[in-house]
Amino acid sequence: MNISILPNQFLKDNGTFDRDEAIKLCGKIAGVCYDKEGFNHLKDEVLEKTMKRVNNTLNNGHHSVYDHIIINFNIENIPKILAMVINNEHEYTTSEKSARYTPIIRKDNSIITEREEQLYNKWLNIFKIKIKAKYGNIYNDFKIKTLAQENARYLVTVFMPTEMIYSTSLRQINYIASWMLEYIDNANLNDNFEYNLSKSMQEFINCLDRLNVLDDRLMTNEKHRSLSLFGKNLDKRQEYFGYVYTTNYYGTYSELAQGQRHRTLDYKIERLNEKEYFIPPIIADDKVLISEWLNDINSVKNVTPQGEIILINESGTYDNFILKCKERLCSAAQLEIMLQTKETLLKYKKVLEETNNPLELDIVKYSHGARCTFPDYQCPKDCGFKEGKTLTRKI
Repeated sequence: MNISILPNQFLKDNGTFDRDEAIKLCGKIAGVCYDKEGFNHLKDEVLEKTMKRVNNTLNNGHHSVYDHIIINFNIENIPKILAMVINNEHEYTTSEKSARYTPIIRKDNSIITEREEQLYNKWLNIFKIKIKAKYGNIYNDFKIKTLAQENARYLVTVFMPTEMIYSTSLRQINYIASWMLEYIDNANLNDNFEYNLSKSMQEFINCLDRLNVLDDRLMTNEKHRSLSLFGKNLDKRQEYFGYVYTTNYYGTYSELAQGQRHRTLDYKIERLNEKEYFIPPIIADDKVLISEWLNDINSVKNVTPQGEIILINESGTYDNFILKCKERLCSAAQLEIMLQTKETLLKYKKVLEETNNPLELDIVKYSHGARCTFPDYQCPKDCGFKEGKTLTRKI
């Protein structure tokens, strides 16, 4: 893994972060709340006053001023699952390489095994044939290839390397590092998933340390917070649908990564003791292919393929769920998350009607098909795809 910092006012010539100067600026900002003359007066105050304020805020847990410093990280070769871990913490912006448009190519010393590469290429060709046979009149060869890649990657480990630009605050990146240390301390090293993830987290922390980003005073954890992605006893959570909602469903790591783009919603996961795997609907009518798919994906179960099923808990507000529908109920969205969003919408609608919730009059507007049927959404480009609009497509 390699992490570098994109150009900013605190980037030194050697590529490391000028943490001391960033902290000094935050110390001045901390005085704004009570200084009569405002920040312009604080800019030129004596260093002793600034540092006194720095020490007070760092040592008494008043760390919010350190959110004013945003750092833009260029992260290369980060495991996909680790990207998902940090993408579940909401104080961030990310731009990540898409698996839909990126073929899986095994390189020297790659974590991707030869078996995964073979299966990926095998099913890439199968999906191309199946998609072209059913939707060749809708999609051109390039689109068919990207959809085939999106489905073939279900066979590849969730630890596959990816690249991302990740922007967050000085405080938040230190908090995340502290939560990773807690995860490492409590990881079950006899579990391949936890062992490999804890190793990746330690490498991530080491990179941040080399960049001079971490500060022990910002890594305290008096509130005993932890990484938000991992939940416990999620199956015991009672579902609820009203002005706020919480729901459980089964999906893959790939679907979860899509869901995390909706940062107004909260996600938690639990891995299943008995492994199950997603079956792409494009092959669901072929018993021979289904059996072959399950045998193949089960043969790489030790690497935690992205098509492994996990228990997902999703929580949020009604308004933000509707915003999710305006993104995911579309022929261009990943199929798995489109199907799950549709299922949640219908469940939400049913409960609202059964409880005579006033929202039942609103949600009906969104239950007639894809987002292009919504009265308050204007599609910028008509796909002309009937099965896409009726949410019945197979790819």
